[in-house]
Amino acid sequence: MERVSSGGAMTGGARGRRAFLAGGLAGGLAGLSVAGALGPTRLLANTGHATSDVSCIFIWTQGGTSHHDTFDPKPQASDGVRGPLNAISTAVPGVFFTELCGRMARELGRYSLLRSWNPRNAGHGVADHWCMSGRNVNPTLVYPCVGSVVSHQHGFKSALPPFVQLGAHVDRTNNGGMPGVLGLAHGPFEIHADANAEKFSVRDITPPLDMEMARIDRRRTVLARIDRLQRLADRQPTPFDALDEHYKTAFTMITAPETKRAFDIGSEPAALRDDYGRTSFGQRLLLARRLVQSGVRFVTVSDPGWDHHTDCFNGLKGRMPAIDQAIPALLIDLEQQGLLDKTLVVWMTDFGRTPKINPAIGRDHWASAGFVVMAGAGVPGGLVLGETDAEGGLPKTHETFTENVVATIYHKLGLPLDLTVTTADGRPIRLIEGEPVREWI
Repeated sequence: MERVSSGGAMTGGARGRRAFLAGGLAGGLAGLSVAGALGPTRLLANTGHATSDVSCIFIWTQGGTSHHDTFDPKPQASDGVRGPLNAISTAVPGVFFTELCGRMARELGRYSLLRSWNPRNAGHGVADHWCMSGRNVNPTLVYPCVGSVVSHQHGFKSALPPFVQLGAHVDRTNNGGMPGVLGLAHGPFEIHADANAEKFSVRDITPPLDMEMARIDRRRTVLARIDRLQRLADRQPTPFDALDEHYKTAFTMITAPETKRAFDIGSEPAALRDDYGRTSFGQRLLLARRLVQSGVRFVTVSDPGWDHHTDCFNGLKGRMPAIDQAIPALLIDLEQQGLLDKTLVVWMTDFGRTPKINPAIGRDHWASAGFVVMAGAGVPGGLVLGETDAEGGLPKTHETFTENVVATIYHKLGLPLDLTVTTADGRPIRLIEGEPVREWI
C-alpha cells in the first residue's frame, strides 16, 4: 500500500490492510507506526452516517478515452477533426456513436450518457484525484475518493472490505483513489491479479494451498505476543485496541466462506463469462458484480492504455472492443440478478481529446470536453444529456463539471452533500461542493 498524505503529513510506514493478510501476517508489522496509521480512522462526520444501501461499480479508463471517436462523433466536420471512423445509429433516434461502439449503441436504452462534461483539467494524476473525489488537488490536504468516504460512512457489510480496487491502473501522483484525510483504514483493498487468468486467485486473501488453518492460528498467536510486548514498551493502549480490530477483520476475511465464494469466478457459467468477454477488463467487471453481490460497497475497475497521442485510431480499435462488450453485459447481468436498482455504474476517464488530429495521427489532452456514462440506481436509461460544438471542443448545452458528477454519486450512495469531517488537528473539512445532475436523480 502506498504512503498517503493526510493534511500534508505522511502517515508513517504503515502498509495498510494488505500487510495483515496471507503469508505476511506476522512479518508485515515491522516498522508500523500504530498511532499514525490508525488515528485518522476515528474521524466523525458532523452530519451523521449515511443510510443508503446502494453499491457502486466505478469504471476508470486511465489515460483519457477520446469522446470524438466513441460517443460524440462529428461526421460533418473536416477530415482533420472527424477522423476515419464511421458514425452509426443508436437505440435513441438522432443519436450517433462511432463504429467502435456497436453494442453500446444498441444498448443505449440501459444507461445515460453525458456529452457535455467539462473536466477543466488536462493533466494525468490530477484527473485521477479530481474525478474520484470531486475535488481539485489541494497542496494542504488530500480529499478522500468516494470509495473511501463510503467505507468511512457505511463500514463493512460482510467479511469483505467495503472498498475494493480491481487493477493497478490508478495514478497515485496526487493520491488519486486514496483515502486522504480519512486515513489508511479506508483505502482500497487492491487486487492486481488478472481475473481472466486460468488459475485466478487473490494472493492477499486466499492462503497458499499448502497452508493449513492451524498455521494461520499459530500466526495469530505470534501477533498477539508482539502486541503485548509493544503495548508495554510504547504504552499506546487505544491505538492497539484499534489495531486488534484490524487483525480480527483480516482473519475474518481469510477464513470467511463468502470470501472464497466471491472470488470463485470460475463457478460462473461459461456463456456468461463469454458475454462479458474473455479479456482482463471483461472478467474484472464480472468479478466486480460478484463482489457487489457479496457485500462490497464500492468497486473501482481500472483499465490502462487510453492515452492515444499517436496512432489513435488503431489504438482505439485495440482497446474499445473489450469495453463495448463488457459494459452492456454488466448492465444486463445486474438486471437479471436483481441488482441494478441497488447498484450504480459509472464510467469516467481522465478528460477528452483534442478536436484536431495531430501530425502523429493521435489526439492530445483536452481540458474542455468529454463524456461520462452512468446507469443503475434509478438513473434513466436512453437519456443523452448535452452536446458539444461542431468540432467537439466545447460544451454547447448542459455544461456539467466534475463536482456535479461526483455529487450525483454521493446522492445516489446516500452520502450527505454537506458531509464534513474533522481532521486529527481539529479542522472541519467539507468533502464535496456542487449540486447533482438533476436529470440523473
